Amino acid sequence: MAPRAYPSMSRREIEGLIADGHMVFILDQYVIKADAWAPYHPGGDKAVRHMIGRDATDEVTALHSREAREQMNRYRIGKFEGRWSNFIPPIQGGKFRRLSETGPEEKIGNDLECPTTSAASTASSSDSGSRPPSPVFDVNVNGALRKRHTPVASSSAPSVCSVSSVEPEDGGMSFLNTLTHEKIVLDLDKYPPIDSATQDNIVTKYRELHQRVKDEGLYQCNYLDYAVECCRYSLLAITSFLFLRWGWYATSAAFLGALWHQLVFTAHDAGHMGITHDFHTDSVIGIIIGDFLGGLSLGWWKKNHNVHHVVTNAPEHDPDIEHMPFLAVSHRLFQSLRSTYYDHVMEYDAVAKVFLRIQHYAYYVLLSFGRLNLYRLSWTYLILGQGPRKGPAWWHRHLEIVGQLFFWTWFGYGILYKTLSTNWDRFVFFLISHVVPMPVHAQICLSHFAMSTSDLGPHESFPQKMLRTTMDIDCPAWLDFFHGGLQFQAIHHLFPRIPRHNLRRTQKLVQEFCNDVGIPYALYGFVDGNKMVVGTLAEVSRQAAILAKCQEVITAGGDPLHGHSH
Repeated sequence: MAPRAYPSMSRREIEGLIADGHMVFILDQYVIKADAWAPYHPGGDKAVRHMIGRDATDEVTALHSREAREQMNRYRIGKFEGRWSNFIPPIQGGKFRRLSETGPEEKIGNDLECPTTSAASTASSSDSGSRPPSPVFDVNVNGALRKRHTPVASSSAPSVCSVSSVEPEDGGMSFLNTLTHEKIVLDLDKYPPIDSATQDNIVTKYRELHQRVKDEGLYQCNYLDYAVECCRYSLLAITSFLFLRWGWYATSAAFLGALWHQLVFTAHDAGHMGITHDFHTDSVIGIIIGDFLGGLSLGWWKKNHNVHHVVTNAPEHDPDIEHMPFLAVSHRLFQSLRSTYYDHVMEYDAVAKVFLRIQHYAYYVLLSFGRLNLYRLSWTYLILGQGPRKGPAWWHRHLEIVGQLFFWTWFGYGILYKTLSTNWDRFVFFLISHVVPMPVHAQICLSHFAMSTSDLGPHESFPQKMLRTTMDIDCPAWLDFFHGGLQFQAIHHLFPRIPRHNLRRTQKLVQEFCNDVGIPYALYGFVDGNKMVVGTLAEVSRQAAILAKCQEVITAGGDPLHGHSH
């Protein structure tokens, strides 16, 4: 049977479809219209929305199985000939013209990202899709980005705001724009240029690397590795139970916390279909571990994590770095950005100003109670039915609710209420069991908090963006069990479905790729990495203090440079 022929579609036609509200993206040169499929997507529709108007080939390949990709092919509506140039997705502030609207064929305002312009300000721009001029980029005659050769100050936060950089009417916004400018220029100097030839070469090399990864069998799971993991889990569970029976409650709680710490790693693998590579089998494994044994929703995690993987370290879009008012990893959060994931404004209010001032001191304390926030997010997801209610994953929510009831029966009722006789014992057991898994939260934050949060525009390739926003942690092989594969986050972001026990072998291939294309591979020791994270938090705190001083002086009508009134 001859393959189906699809009509050739122009860029203008595709833009018109998006302007009409359709969820359209490019996959292997084919135009995919995902309207009917997105509501059933197990990872939620937000991840799909970030791909609208983009060539999503690498993101889809990285995050989905071959069977899932074949399902997507059912939604092809046409084919695009030639090289696709990414639009800015509507969820990120991109604006599109209906086919009935007249105008130039190429919309420079949408095709070229202004890195210092937030989605909120873009959304309020004119219907033509134009954006305010970027302080970093200009457009040359070929419609490509080129960097301005503007002198840039030191990368460290300035110690005082100058009159020329802070105007009374902007409330300190020009100070923040200057910081954004500096961060972007530093990234442009450090990483390969964002021109089509360079990025196309990176994509070609990345796809060759992906084929090599498959050829070397790195997607094949060695189940003996998981047999070892199961032995470790069983030992921790039995030890916790024995100490509970013997009345050593604090020790029992510590071993239970250690069990939760280890279980998270396999739940993460299952959520990425990295164990059996079968969607339902791995989902059930993840639900048993996450919901039944840990009280955390796998479905919520998938919805959150898929978005994190496609818009890594974007302050407006990545939920993994949106922790206002307690933590901020970028000065851009001082602008009360609107989170496209949570659909609310992350207010830089009085509470945030207090917490951000001490965030580098409170960081590990906050992480110690991170599991409590995950409970809240899990319950919200399940109670409000935020997951797919139709499609292949429709029944997962019901299984997860059963899992949550099971968890709080054995842990909440069976241990905390029935086994422990005093409220003090219950408090100590709960506290210790929930603080011990803290290294998991620290590991996740470690891989991203100290890395770039700059937006280099829609033309940056998927592999370069992942390597620019993610670091790996160097550790001896015998410690891999403690880190659970999360020490290879950069490699994991390039190939999310590789079983974690194969990530160390994949590391050598990724290092060769980075050397070949000129992308720095961020690899730090555990201690040095933590120092970088705390240093980043401290720098943002200093920037917040400088901004507050600028605003204070402006309000008083003084000179920020000399501190006296005009």
